[in-house]
Amino acid sequence: MSLADLRRSASDVYQREFGRTAQWFVAAPGRVNLIGEHTDYNDGYVLPMAIDRYVVMAAGPCAESPESGGATARFHSVELGETSEVHLQRNPGGGPVTWARYVQGVVAGFLARDVTLPAFDAVIQSTVPPGGGLSSSAALEVATATLLEAIVRKPLDPVEKAILCQQAEHASTGVPCGIMDQFSSIFGQTGALMLLDCRSQEVQMIPFASSDVTVLIANSNVKRQLTGGEYARRRAECDLACQGLGTSSLRDTTLQELDAARERLGDPGYRRARHVISENDRTVRAAAAIREGRWHDVGQLMYASHESLRDDFEVSCAELDLLVDLARESGRSGGVYGSRMTGAGFGGCTVSLVKTDCQAALAESLRSRYWETTGVEPDIFACQPAGGAHVLRV
Repeated sequence: MSLADLRRSASDVYQREFGRTAQWFVAAPGRVNLIGEHTDYNDGYVLPMAIDRYVVMAAGPCAESPESGGATARFHSVELGETSEVHLQRNPGGGPVTWARYVQGVVAGFLARDVTLPAFDAVIQSTVPPGGGLSSSAALEVATATLLEAIVRKPLDPVEKAILCQQAEHASTGVPCGIMDQFSSIFGQTGALMLLDCRSQEVQMIPFASSDVTVLIANSNVKRQLTGGEYARRRAECDLACQGLGTSSLRDTTLQELDAARERLGDPGYRRARHVISENDRTVRAAAAIREGRWHDVGQLMYASHESLRDDFEVSCAELDLLVDLARESGRSGGVYGSRMTGAGFGGCTVSLVKTDCQAALAESLRSRYWETTGVEPDIFACQPAGGAHVLRV
């Protein structure tokens, strides 16, 4: 579904659900990270891009309900067929961790900034796969923030907006995510990757201008649950490694210094730190190689990243390893430059760099061979870098 089709569909659902025409339309994209995993919360480097899969919201003003005790907003999720009511005059947090908590967290962030929000109704429709490591939650958060900006006609500074959405995820779900996902959804540009320094929050756009190279995403359809504790455990292990190294950030440690402290750190602290330190180096090198069109070099860095995530950080799974192995077996003759798991891990997606004229054949090969082994049908699609969150024309 194109973005225009998605907007029209959300508009039709709004008319059907609320009996009137929507006034505001916004979109926020998901993202795929080409390389640089579990480095964002370690002050490191990441190299994501926004993808042409979006969360779209259609919304319009409504009258306040006397029974609600103040202004409220009704958010209707098309995919889930659910409607959640969010209070707009007091902290709307609490309750089980569902999609509505992400919306509530963003609303709470605006209220904390003394923004007055009028009553409204909204429809949410999304083509970002949930639980696939493509930042469906960040896209929902950023879409909500973009909608609230449009309603009150007061845009936030983009960096402040990204941090507000990150804090919404922290407070609402307990997941201590870094800033990559929200920055990607806000700052994404058509035809460019984003090299983000997660310490300085400096963004460098890396042109991805070759029509001969395509990003291929393969969703293993193994759903991940970050609230299960593994993500937080990895972050805590990185913090413990910093303590053992006597540094505030793994960003400031070399592999030589890490090796010298190996006995003191023990396992898994040593391996967790080795992944982060080596991944920062791979990410910076990959950005340079993309600038120069050295796609084979980028591919080798992607494979090395996957091996590090699998062996040192231990966040891969059998299904992700299989997809990477199948892509690697296709090799250069099959048009594959490189492949790796993407996202936090424990399921989700792989990302591969492939020759454009080979991507259809590779997708079919991956689909059939993965199904033969697992009995699960993967979702595979090609994409190019897309633009970030914005207000859609009516």
